[in-house]
Amino acid sequence: MMFPLQLETLVGKPLMFVVFGLIGFAFGFVLESSGFGNSTKLAAQFYFKDMTVLKVMFGAIITAMVLLFITVGLGILDFSLVWVNPTYLASGIAGGLIMGVGFIIGGFCPGTSLVAMATRKIDGLFFVLGVLFGILVFGETERFYDLWWNNAGYLGRLTIPEWLGLPTGVVVVGIVLMALFMFWGAEQLEHIFGGRDLSKEPRWRRYLAVGIVTFAASIILIGMPTTQQKYARVAAVKDAALAHRDVQIQPGELLATIGDDTLKLTMLDVRPEADFNQFHIAGSQNVPLAQIHEVVPELQTQQLPNAVIVLVGNDEKAATEAWKTLTAESVSNTYILEGGINEWIATFGKEENDIVKVASPSGDDTLCFTFPAALGDRFAAADPSPHEWQLDYTPKIKLQVKRDHGGGGCG
Repeated sequence: MMFPLQLETLVGKPLMFVVFGLIGFAFGFVLESSGFGNSTKLAAQFYFKDMTVLKVMFGAIITAMVLLFITVGLGILDFSLVWVNPTYLASGIAGGLIMGVGFIIGGFCPGTSLVAMATRKIDGLFFVLGVLFGILVFGETERFYDLWWNNAGYLGRLTIPEWLGLPTGVVVVGIVLMALFMFWGAEQLEHIFGGRDLSKEPRWRRYLAVGIVTFAASIILIGMPTTQQKYARVAAVKDAALAHRDVQIQPGELLATIGDDTLKLTMLDVRPEADFNQFHIAGSQNVPLAQIHEVVPELQTQQLPNAVIVLVGNDEKAATEAWKTLTAESVSNTYILEGGINEWIATFGKEENDIVKVASPSGDDTLCFTFPAALGDRFAAADPSPHEWQLDYTPKIKLQVKRDHGGGGCG
């Protein structure tokens, strides 16, 4: 069984909420036990007297990171199904500064303020009320800077290995070493500013550090699964879907989908740029097959309940290869245009005398028509009206939501 599990499917929504509640209670209990419901302790980190917050947070980060990528490397967890918050660089920095100032002034972050309030601390209660007021103000004023807030520095589903262009294992080891250095530096600051006696610290911590570095280094040896390896795990089911023609939609269904305002349609034309420039369906974007990996992070980020992706080739060969790539990366609701552009023109271009058929489809993904000029989507057949064409077809599109946005933020 591949993780993450879909709890709602496995146990039903009521029990799913019970599980989430137990996890939340356990998380809050650990925070309170660590002293994170005490604003004095939390604020002490800004005076370098008590760096528990930094050590606990980074300890949790590197522990989760190492275990996560070990399970990914072993094929237990599908990382493409783990929600990664999209990166908005400029607005993220602005939000981080606002939260940081609030943390320093109030002594809490949003999560720890809830812990404090739950343990009947008055300062925690007032901080929560302040958070709620801030949410209200943001909600009422966000429309004035919505364009900037939602686009400033948008980088999509970006991870550090992708940003640096380094193997995941190397990045994990680097972050673990950085965290251990920060732990050491934090204790030196506690010794200088807080008078902490470091001679009483247990030696077993050194063995723990060596152990976590060893586990992190094992990720380099295990490696991350390739797209081909990911597809091999689901090939039995997905190849059957291809063979049964479950994912190949007819031109009539694509045209109906184009005209359906309730759906968010993305048409990816995976043909060479020269073919795309000659003729393409209006609204499609050219992503040649060799570049399909480049759009995977963006597609993973934008998986909405009503999102549909249709892959278009001259025939079906290139589109099928692109479909396998997106399927392996768990991009849901992905379909192939049956017969590709050749079938589309044969259906909607019968009245266009300038478009001349020169060959019959041979399965080698070549364009079977010639054009008077490279007019792209300026042919009538490139933009037929969904209201003027009533074609019979067997519906294939069935929306599936494989994951939902997870929460983030400070504990």
